[in-house]
Amino acid sequence: MEVIAIEVGALGTNCYIVYCEKTRQAIVVDPGANAAEILQTVQEQKLQVTAIVNTHGHADHITANDKIREATQAPVYIHADDAAMLTSPQRNLSVYIGAPVICQAADRLLQEEDLVAVGEGTLRVLHTPGHTPGGICLLGDKFLLSGDTLFAESVGRTDFPGGSSELLIAGIREKLMVLPDDIKVLPGHGPATTIGWERRMNSFIRM
Repeated sequence: MEVIAIEVGALGTNCYIVYCEKTRQAIVVDPGANAAEILQTVQEQKLQVTAIVNTHGHADHITANDKIREATQAPVYIHADDAAMLTSPQRNLSVYIGAPVICQAADRLLQEEDLVAVGEGTLRVLHTPGHTPGGICLLGDKFLLSGDTLFAESVGRTDFPGGSSELLIAGIREKLMVLPDDIKVLPGHGPATTIGWERRMNSFIRM
């Protein structure tokens, strides 16, 4: 699988297009804005979008869901515990910044250990609540899409409704820090990193 990163929106959200080189089938992860740019990249790469996946339900990760779905007819996936955030500006926090976001409901509700197909490959769902109740990471063979769970030398905020620092840190330690050092971490904001680097350098999660 290959990954294309596109920074979108005012908060610099990392949207990822993950695709299978052989089949050219792809998923779009966290289309928080800039639908036209995302769709142009899909077209330029001659990809077929088969799913839209939200790592969690905050507005900066979901705002372009409906435009991408309308253009590609791809279903939207989100963890069951964040599903209500798609349709509620209060829950997705957009109401507080003066631009309410209401998306269509998800087509598939994800759970721990579910598999998301990307052509001939798969990504495994790791439920890592704490930033939101339904926050997830997506694990491939050589990379991890960490959403707003884990950042380069930092972790996701836990002061929003439904947040829990205890759950966040426990999930990172128990599910992410056990992965191989060379797994590349592709976060929801900011630069990429690796599991090994975070294990050594991330002061939030040192044991």
